[in-house]
Amino acid sequence: MLSTRFSPNDRMCDIISQEFHLLQMMCRFGIPLGVGEKTVSEVCEAAGVDTPTFLAVANFMSNGTADSIKDVSVKALVDYLSRSHDYFLNFQLPTIRRKLLEAIDCSGQDHVALLILKFFDEYMGDVRAHMTFEDKKVFTYVRGLLSGVRPDNYSICRFSKSHVGVDKKLQELKNIIIKYYRPQATGTDELMNMLLFDIVSCENDLRKHCELEDALFVPVVEQLETEVEQQPASSLGKEKESGKADAEALSEREKEIVHYAVCGLTNKEIAARLYISFNTVLTHRKNISRKLDIHSLAGLTIYAIANGIVNIDEVKK
Repeated sequence: MLSTRFSPNDRMCDIISQEFHLLQMMCRFGIPLGVGEKTVSEVCEAAGVDTPTFLAVANFMSNGTADSIKDVSVKALVDYLSRSHDYFLNFQLPTIRRKLLEAIDCSGQDHVALLILKFFDEYMGDVRAHMTFEDKKVFTYVRGLLSGVRPDNYSICRFSKSHVGVDKKLQELKNIIIKYYRPQATGTDELMNMLLFDIVSCENDLRKHCELEDALFVPVVEQLETEVEQQPASSLGKEKESGKADAEALSEREKEIVHYAVCGLTNKEIAARLYISFNTVLTHRKNISRKLDIHSLAGLTIYAIANGIVNIDEVKK
């Protein structure tokens, strides 16, 4: 069992009532509100979420332990972590910055306030660089493993050794504000106190995020690496005798490129959208053509629609 804390037959509403902070986790799994009286397994199934992975994350967030990893879906976990990055970078941290601007004097008269703002902006830059590296390098590497390919120049062990908590600098900022910042304008004490509550919440959330990556993500990827290494070399990337392969033969990155290509994006636009190089896009497209034995955009469009990679409404006329 993944944990004795929550189980597939528990009602989702009971879990959220008991651990209200798990609302954020639900959002990052793509699970909407309105769960009614449904169990965890029923809610996850309706949302297309892997139940064991949801429970593994929920139990870790609640009690800080990862009891078992054998049933965790690597793909579901990567999707969850990727959505978490999006939440931090595009919602939580920008929201804190807006509240910071409201709470401090940025007119230029208060030098401490300007230094605090600069400190926070540098911190946001550090977090963005850290999470962008994970999205582009680490998660791409893991998706390659899922397709049966392991590059020789990387392993999750390197990520584990270099992975440090990104909450430390935020904790430092919180302490600086508490100890040294004196509001220059009246009526801003409440704003600053509310800001500090948000900073503490974000600090805790980021710490849990890093701990989850170390305690759950790294072990499941190490397990996947072992499985890939143990596969016969002839079975990796093997195509059907006809030279064609079905949709599962494409990696997640290749499916993304097929999606954008048939939607009308140029190779340069695809590279910008996925934060990869132009040459990498070209390499992926060559591999796609080789795997599918499809060399025209029209043929690729038919393939993408038939295999659910793109909806007909998304294809440009």
